[in-house]
Amino acid sequence: MRILSALVLREMATTYGKSAGGYVWAILEPVLGVLLLTVAFSLMLARPALGTNFSLFYATGLLPFTMFNDLSNKVATSIRYSRPFLAYPSVSFIDALLARVILNTLTHIVILMVVVGGIFVIYDLPIVINVAEIFEALLMIVVLAVGVGTLNCYLMTAFPVWERAWHILTRPLFLASGIFFLYDMMPSAGQHILWYNPVLHCISQFRRGIYPTYEASYVSLPYVCGVAVTLLTFGLLLLARNHRDLLER
Repeated sequence: MRILSALVLREMATTYGKSAGGYVWAILEPVLGVLLLTVAFSLMLARPALGTNFSLFYATGLLPFTMFNDLSNKVATSIRYSRPFLAYPSVSFIDALLARVILNTLTHIVILMVVVGGIFVIYDLPIVINVAEIFEALLMIVVLAVGVGTLNCYLMTAFPVWERAWHILTRPLFLASGIFFLYDMMPSAGQHILWYNPVLHCISQFRRGIYPTYEASYVSLPYVCGVAVTLLTFGLLLLARNHRDLLER
């Protein structure tokens, strides 16, 4: 616990302590992103694809996606980020992974609460949410991000070119994860392909918790957890076998 606490404090100091405003920017960035989407799409559309509030619709899509993307990237760079500390025998690569998971998960949960809660208050929307569904969505996001990030932690450290290739390959996820358009509105041919995108399931599950009338019957918790556990298992096995060699690169 002392090692984890020290790594978490270091993460806080280096990530948010160097810039003026610190954690304020962590909240302002998604707020400005949601505001930009709200203004842009409200000028083109009469109403959002779900509900009546543009800000709430895009916040419930953008914020879960940002949480997955940021958390998976932070986990993927854990060994590189904590390389000096991993030279000590008492510090393991698991400590480095857990420290980044704990801090960044809590940070994004706070951001979600502040931004989504602020939208409910500012627009005076009726608060009819399903906390259990939201918790399940957050669990899906964290498990998936950790699985993807752990495997990428090995691949990006062992093969630096994979980091650039991964960012290029995953750029379409921003459009293919249901942030702007609901899965239900897409043509059947597109649905058959996009269903295999686990991030889409996470975002749809989160929206199901916010919008009581949204069923999202296509969401599959076993599928998301199956993908996440498979990636996590391979990632941990590769790191356990090769993490010492990776530190020398």
